[in-house]
Amino acid sequence: MASAQTPAPPTAPPAPAASTRSGDILFESRLRYEGVSQDGLDDATALTLRARFGWQSPERSGFRVLVEGEGVVAFVDDYNDTIHGPPTYPVVADPEAFELNRLQVAWTGLPDTEVILGRQRIVLGTARFVGNVGFRQNEQTFDAVKVTTRAFEPLTVTYAWIDRVHRVFGDDSPVGEWRSDSHLINVEAPTPVGRITAYGYLLDFSNARAQSSATWGARLEGSGSLSPDWSALYTVEYARQSEYGANPARFDLDYGLVSAGLKRGPFTAILALERLDGNGVQAFQTPLATLHAFQGWADVFLTTPRDGLRDVSATASYAVTHPPVGRSGVLSASWRDFHDADGSARYGRELDVSARLVLDARWALELKGAHFDGAVAAVPDRDKVWAALDYRF
Repeated sequence: MASAQTPAPPTAPPAPAASTRSGDILFESRLRYEGVSQDGLDDATALTLRARFGWQSPERSGFRVLVEGEGVVAFVDDYNDTIHGPPTYPVVADPEAFELNRLQVAWTGLPDTEVILGRQRIVLGTARFVGNVGFRQNEQTFDAVKVTTRAFEPLTVTYAWIDRVHRVFGDDSPVGEWRSDSHLINVEAPTPVGRITAYGYLLDFSNARAQSSATWGARLEGSGSLSPDWSALYTVEYARQSEYGANPARFDLDYGLVSAGLKRGPFTAILALERLDGNGVQAFQTPLATLHAFQGWADVFLTTPRDGLRDVSATASYAVTHPPVGRSGVLSASWRDFHDADGSARYGRELDVSARLVLDARWALELKGAHFDGAVAAVPDRDKVWAALDYRF
């Protein structure tokens, strides 16, 4: 079911791996241009290529092994990559990197259950709290053990323990890896009124103590028919976050989301209100989230301001099933208005637009732009433009 908060960005259909008797060859790449113009800084230009190459073994007695490497190179590096700078440029968090992306063993020896041990990709729900930050060239992966079971129908239960977080900044960055003793619990179930998810994310980072927290919450997401042509979409979510583990602070902060939308054929429109609480010192944070997908593509609010954040958004998307070129496409646009959590101080507004064209099972093209109009000096105006070409087999 698509999210009733924001339509999921279109992706190329998964291409089959190059299968042999000795396993599956995995390969995917992305060539991307990113341009950033931000008040007070020089214009940034980044042209980067990301490639991943791996192998997945055949299944033997319920076991499968997967190993995958990742490399990011910059052909044009007029940007602050968060490691080498220079600080006169805006940040484009795509530093050059050559590293192990995944190394995992999966076991399916129990009924309706999968256990994965090792460096892996973890995405829970919409990735609002835990994701792989797949938009960036170097994705976020985890040294973890993860268990997913459907043995207790109709529940889908996921538990993960995380030992290391390998962040998008790469191994050469001083903040590229978080040492962790974190526990993730996620339970989903279908109901007559929609899909219900209950979760608890207990994050403890010994070298990022301020990011440690305990978050407990629940989400209801559903849809209903209004007529033969129109459907209604809705989402309600609430979470409570407090200090946990190594975090020396003391806080109790709320998160809330309410959204409603309409869908008719290829057209979808959604209105949403998302609120992250702040007390003037601490704010509700989501350090493991795929943050680019939320609160605007200009990435102004990757860290929630200390007075919190209220994001009112209107999003429209149109799925093109028979484009003049290619297999399918999606056009989307979002308007956002940002205030502090109480609505007393305005931060700015943003317009995001995108067009993605799936050419075939292997190739996809995406054009994307974001314009942020800041209302206070602390959040300056900025414009971002992307053009990306994806290939996979």
